[in-house]
Amino acid sequence: MRRKLPGDAPLSAAGPGHASSASAPSEADLAQLSAAIAAGEDLGPFVRRAFACGRPEPLLASLRGAARDREAEIEELCRAHFHDFIRAVDDLRSLLADADALKGSLSASHSALLSSAAPLLASLESFLAARSLAGNLSSALASSRRCVRLLALAARANAHLQAGNHGLYLALRAVDAIDRDLASGPEPLPLPTLRRMLLSVVPAVRAHAEREISREFSDWMVSIRAASRHLGQVAIGRSAAARQRQEELRSKHRPLEECITLDDDGVGDLDDFAAAAATADAADGAAAASFDLTPLYRAMHIHQTLELGERFKKYYLENRKLQLTSDFDVIAATPFLESHQVFFSQIAGFFIVEDRVFRTGGGLTSRPDVDALWDAAVGKMVSVMEDNFSRMQTANHLLLITDYAALLSATMRRYGYPVGMLLDVLAKHRDKYHDLLLADCRRQVAEALAADKFDQMLMRKEYEYSMNVLAFGIQSSDITPAFPYVAPFSCTVPDICRIVRSFVEDSVSFMAHGGGGDTYAAVKKYLGRILSEVVDASIQKLVDSGSGLSVSQAMQVAANMSVMERACEFFTRHAAQLCGVPLRAVERGRRDFPLRRSRDTAEALLLRLLRAKADEFMRQSDGVNWMADDPPPGGNEYANEVIIYLETLTSTAQQILPLPVLRRVLVAVLAHISERIIELFLNDSVKRFNANAVTGIDTDLKMFETFAEGMSSLFVDSGQESAKNEMKGALVEARQLVNLLMSNSPENFLNPVIREKSYNKLDYRKVAIISEKFRDTSESYFSTFGTRGARQNPKKKSLDTLIKRLREAS
Repeated sequence: MRRKLPGDAPLSAAGPGHASSASAPSEADLAQLSAAIAAGEDLGPFVRRAFACGRPEPLLASLRGAARDREAEIEELCRAHFHDFIRAVDDLRSLLADADALKGSLSASHSALLSSAAPLLASLESFLAARSLAGNLSSALASSRRCVRLLALAARANAHLQAGNHGLYLALRAVDAIDRDLASGPEPLPLPTLRRMLLSVVPAVRAHAEREISREFSDWMVSIRAASRHLGQVAIGRSAAARQRQEELRSKHRPLEECITLDDDGVGDLDDFAAAAATADAADGAAAASFDLTPLYRAMHIHQTLELGERFKKYYLENRKLQLTSDFDVIAATPFLESHQVFFSQIAGFFIVEDRVFRTGGGLTSRPDVDALWDAAVGKMVSVMEDNFSRMQTANHLLLITDYAALLSATMRRYGYPVGMLLDVLAKHRDKYHDLLLADCRRQVAEALAADKFDQMLMRKEYEYSMNVLAFGIQSSDITPAFPYVAPFSCTVPDICRIVRSFVEDSVSFMAHGGGGDTYAAVKKYLGRILSEVVDASIQKLVDSGSGLSVSQAMQVAANMSVMERACEFFTRHAAQLCGVPLRAVERGRRDFPLRRSRDTAEALLLRLLRAKADEFMRQSDGVNWMADDPPPGGNEYANEVIIYLETLTSTAQQILPLPVLRRVLVAVLAHISERIIELFLNDSVKRFNANAVTGIDTDLKMFETFAEGMSSLFVDSGQESAKNEMKGALVEARQLVNLLMSNSPENFLNPVIREKSYNKLDYRKVAIISEKFRDTSESYFSTFGTRGARQNPKKKSLDTLIKRLREAS
C-alpha cells in the first residue's frame, strides 16, 4: 500500500467554487507546469506567479496531482521487481552461515598473533624510545655545533675588525656567513637570545665597515690630489728628458743621414727614435707605479661586498669631477705665466691616475667616463690658452707656455689620450708667436745697428774669434789667424748673427714641439721673414736715412753685407740641422741672397759718397787753364788729388771689401770721373779751350788709366779675367773724346765705320757743343788780319767741317 506524503491532497480539494474563480490557472498553464515537472525544469517562475496573484491553492493542487501520478508509477515499478528482491534476500541468508564460520577463524588467528607478537611489541617500544632519545641528542649536538660555529664567526669578525681596515673584507665575509646561516638554516636558532644578538651584530658590522672604508677613501682622495701634481711634474719631466735624448740621438745620427739617398723633395723630419721613446715610456710607467691605489681598490672591493658597487662607482666619478673642477681654479688666483706649469702638471697627474684606474680598476671607470673627463679638461685648457695667448705680447712667454703645453701633449699621448685640439691651438698661434719674435728681433737689430760705429772689429783672443766668427761660419779661411785679429766686418755682424740664430732656434723649438706640419718648411719661411723684414729692412733703413755715415763707414756697411751673405748660408744650414734635414737637400735647394736689397742699397750709398768725394776734387778743376800756352807737365792738380784719394781708398778697401764689390765700386767711380771730364768740357764757364788744355786732360786720363790698369792686375790675379777691360772701359767715353779732339782729322767722326770703331761711346750732340769751343793755339781774335792770305790748317779745316756737319744734323 502506498505511503501517503504529508500535505498530499487532491487537486479538486479546493472545491467547485475555486475552479470557477477568475484567477484560477487555465488549462494551458497547467499543461506548462506538467511539462516543466516532466522535464525537471525550475518551477520558481510558476511559484512566484502563483503567490504574486495571491492564489497559490490551484498551484498546490496541481503539484499534489503530479505527486500522485509519480507514486503510481513507483508502485508499478515495485510490483515489477518484487520477486527479484525476494530472491536476493534468500541469497543473503545463505551467506550468513559462511560469514559466521569465517569470523570464528579470524578471531582464533588474531588471538594466536597477539600471543606471539607481545615480545616483539615490547622490543619495538624500547627501540622507538631509544631512537627518540638519539634524535633528541643529535638535534642538541647539531644546534650546539651551529651555535659554536656562529660564535666562532662572530669572534673572527671581531678579530678582523680590530686589525683595522685591512681586515674589513674578512670581517664582512664572516658576517655574511653568519647572515646566510641565520637566513637559510633548516630551523631557527634554538637560543633566541643568541639569535637576537647575531641579528643585531650583522648590520652593525656592515655599517661600521662602510664608515671606515669611506673614511679611508676620503683620505685617499685628498692624498691623491696632492700626489697628482708631483706625478704630473715627474711625467712631463720624463717627456722633456725623452725629447732631449731624441735630439741628442738625432745629432749623433745626423752625419750618417748625410749619406742616405734623398728623395725628390730632399726635406723632411727624421723619424722618432724607438729607443728613446721606449725609455720614456718605461720611465712614465715607473712614475705611474709610484702612487698607491690600494685604498681605492679596497674601498671598491668592500662596497662590492656590501652590494653597493654601483653606488660607489657613481660616488667616485662625482668626486673626481669635483676635484677636476677645483684643479681648474689653480690659475684663477695667479697669472697664467706663473701658474701654467702647476695647472698642466695637475691635469696631467689627474689623468695619469685615471688611466691607471681604468686599466686596473676592474670596471670602476669606463672609457666613456674617462673620455668625458678628458674632453672637459681639454676644453678648459683650450679656452685658457686661447684667452691668455690672445693677450700675450712677449714671445718668450708664449714660447714658455707653448713648450710646456707641447710636453703635456706628448705625455698624454703616450697614455692614449687624444691631444689634437691642444696641438691645434698651438699651431693656430704660430704666426702670432713669430710676429712677437720678429718684433723683438727688430728692436734688437735696430739697437745693434745704432750702437755700431762701423769700424773693423778687433779680436784679441781665440775664444773671441770662435764666438764671433767660427760660431757662424763667416770665416774667409779655415786657417786660424794671428791675434790680435782685425776682422773685415764690424760688431754688427756677429750681433745680428746671434739674433737670427736665436730666432731660428726659438722657431725650431716652437715648430718641432707645438707648431705642427713640416717643421723645416715653416722654419725656412720664418727665417726668410726675419732676413727680409727685419735684417734687410733695418739695414736698408739705416742706409737710406744716411745717419751721417762717412765713406769709411759706408764701405764697412758694404763689407758687412758680403759677410752676411755667408752668414745667411749658415742660418739655412743651422735650421736644417736643428730640423733634422740632410745638408745635401739644403745645398740643392739654395735660393738667392735674401739681403740683396740692403746690399745693393749699401753699395749705392758707398758709390754716392765716393762720387760726391770725387765731385769735391773735380770742383777744383776751376784752376785748369783752358787756354794754356803750354800743356801742364804733370797733369792737372785735381787729377793728382783724385788719384791719391783712390789709391788710399783701395788700400783700405782691399782689407774689408770682397774683390767683386771693390771692382764694381771702382768701375762706377771711374765711369763717374769719365762723365765729370766730359762735363768739364760742357761746362758753361768754359767758353773755349785749346789743344794744350786737351793735352793736359789727356795726361789726366792717362793717370786714371794707369790706376785702372794697376787695379785690373789685382782682379785678374784673383780670377776675374774680364776686370781689365771693364776697368778701362769705365773711362772710354772721356778717352774717345780726347782722342777725337787730338786727332788730325776730327771729321772722321762723321764716318759711320770709324765712329763705330773708335767713337761709339760719344754723343754727337755733346761732340758738337765741345767742338764749337775748341780752337787751336795759333788762333786768336785778331789773327785773321795777319793770316788772311796764308794756307789754312788741315786740322782746323777738318774740325770746321765736323762742326758744320754736326750743326746740320742737329
